[in-house]
Amino acid sequence: MDVPQSAPSILVPMQKRVKTEKPRARMDIRDVARRAGVSISTVSRVTNGKGSVNREMAERVWRAVRELNYQPDPQARALVSGRSHIIGLMVTEITNPFFPELIQRFEQFAVESGYEVLLASTPNDAASIAMSVRRMLQRKVDGVAVMMFGREAPILEELASHAVPLVVMDGAPAFPKIDAVRVNYDEGIRQAVAHLVALGHQAIAFVSGPLEQASALLRRDAFEKAMRGCHLKLRADLMIVGDHTLEGGMAAMTQLLERTHPPTAVVCSNDLTAIGVLHCLFEAGKRAPDDFSVIGFDDVHIAQFMLPPLTTVRMSCADIARAAFTTLRHRIEPDSARHAGGPVETQLIVRQTTSRPAAETLNGIRKDANVSKAQKL
Repeated sequence: MDVPQSAPSILVPMQKRVKTEKPRARMDIRDVARRAGVSISTVSRVTNGKGSVNREMAERVWRAVRELNYQPDPQARALVSGRSHIIGLMVTEITNPFFPELIQRFEQFAVESGYEVLLASTPNDAASIAMSVRRMLQRKVDGVAVMMFGREAPILEELASHAVPLVVMDGAPAFPKIDAVRVNYDEGIRQAVAHLVALGHQAIAFVSGPLEQASALLRRDAFEKAMRGCHLKLRADLMIVGDHTLEGGMAAMTQLLERTHPPTAVVCSNDLTAIGVLHCLFEAGKRAPDDFSVIGFDDVHIAQFMLPPLTTVRMSCADIARAAFTTLRHRIEPDSARHAGGPVETQLIVRQTTSRPAAETLNGIRKDANVSKAQKL
């Protein structure tokens, strides 16, 4: 349909509708100095925490910083303070849900304290480790948190030789400026075993991580100690060495199902292993907790959303990240607060993958025990 020529146009030229604004000029240290009525050197001392400035003057500087939304130049800041305000964080197994949460928490604590985080996700091979260490040294990091659970030896030797402050998991080698965040594996795993025993389980299997990792070895030792504390026999055929992966959990449970006398419960060294165990049971036409009770370790976020929700030992990412960051920051800034020094605690979280063993399974165990006693007689 033709539009009458007398009809008013509803089309407004774009240039008349859009108001153009000049980009806001970036504020620098001179603008802050003028607003606060102080010298540039005073602003520098206040924002970098160097030297003493009287309280009233410092408050004027910080008020000007807020009003002007001033963002200090990190390179200039580094020149003045002698520090990069960058902390390295090295992790492995980034596919394990435990590590993204640990990274997030660590970065939160670092940013709140004025630090940036340089992340390196490093597979367990010499070339990748060497490349990550070079990146840390090139960026002149103030310190490094090595959250690799037993795979850190080559990293520590290189960084320690450059006098970089370090914090590691579980154990600190004999180098200067190295601290360790320790975890109380014993208590959480003791609770897990005691929980299973209270339900009536006696044949309890354990699937460890790679035993060259300090944390995996500590968790297995904690399980053995807990079993002895409950006066239960440690069966070598129920102690499986895994690799802390889903596939490793599936392979371990396949082995356990093939045992002449399989367990009634399985404790796993991490949640990925436990999830792999649950998947193997599903494929075998079995399920937890009806056929087998299953307990994980870590309490990754997804554990509570498994079907059924996974019973596991909680090792708080927030607690580990806080301990690692505050310990490392105290090495960098001796006047800052440091971690209290106690181990990170662990705690059993009971959900729906544990219950009393099936009656027929218990009867089978009792029959085997009676046969064994008869043979001894």
